[in-house]
Amino acid sequence: MTVEFTLPPALEAHEPPEARGRSRDGVRLLVSRRATGEVSHHGFRDLPALLDPGDLLVVNTSATLPAAVRLDRIGVHFSTPVPPAEDDDRLWLVELRRLTGKASKPYSGGCPGEWIPLPGGATLTLVGRRTRRLWEARLSTDVVPYLRRYGVPIRYGYVRRDWPTAAYQTAFAYDRSSGGAEMPSAARPFTPELVTRLVSGGVHIAPITLHTGVASPEAGEPPYAERYEVPEPTAALVGHVRKRGGRVIAVGTTAVRALETSVDGSGNVRAAKGWTEHVVTAEGGVRAVDGLLTGLHEPRSSHLLMLTAIAGQDLLAATYAAALSEGYLWHEFGDANLIVAR
Repeated sequence: MTVEFTLPPALEAHEPPEARGRSRDGVRLLVSRRATGEVSHHGFRDLPALLDPGDLLVVNTSATLPAAVRLDRIGVHFSTPVPPAEDDDRLWLVELRRLTGKASKPYSGGCPGEWIPLPGGATLTLVGRRTRRLWEARLSTDVVPYLRRYGVPIRYGYVRRDWPTAAYQTAFAYDRSSGGAEMPSAARPFTPELVTRLVSGGVHIAPITLHTGVASPEAGEPPYAERYEVPEPTAALVGHVRKRGGRVIAVGTTAVRALETSVDGSGNVRAAKGWTEHVVTAEGGVRAVDGLLTGLHEPRSSHLLMLTAIAGQDLLAATYAAALSEGYLWHEFGDANLIVAR
């Protein structure tokens, strides 16, 4: 069970806050405290005052690929390499999209063996369906360099125009030679100045990497395998912070997924890398994190199941009721939500 609500179109963020006359960290921040049930309203720049010295923020360093290639009538969204063959940069999971003016919709056509001519003389051959909407497909050249030249960031219908790839990179994006299909958007409001204030106040920041695939538009479709890495220093710092009573707060659902994947049988986070199919649910709960900094998620999104595991059903319902009544903005260019257990 999760939160049921209807998202008014007026609460969809159609462009980055910079286009609305604000800085990246000028978005709003809704804070939810499970210990008290309190929901309070802040600006994102208030984050250093809302955290304690010794707390740990775990951030995703994945860069955002320009993962959409557009043709006249259809588009191709490149999701992830086909696991576990990450040494083959030509066989990927892709989603075909039918272009409908400013937006796109899932395209049900295609058949195994069909090839699609792409810009620059490349061809994409459909190998076979992996799910109802995702194909295994082989590009005639290495995918990431090709996307760097011919791709654009994936854009959904609520974003009214294209924005450069730089608008989809976070302050923590590290290795631009790889990346994910979509931005780990919970980290978008961070600026170098805000990071400096956090560290100066005694807040730790540690990296993980999880390269996201394309978002799931289908109700009931669980997340699929994604590449991740939890480095040894991060795993050690998580253990150190928890022993000293600090809080481990994941920045984004991707960071939760990576950390919870790497928890061993004793409940400790260990260094790990590979592919994860782990799904966080209210029934399974969380063992690695004490909180989550995230955006506001769509109705019936699988991410709401993860939020229920961290916040609990009642607090999550109160949080989203407050966000709706106070006019918070949704999606990757919208406002933020900090959920803490204590």
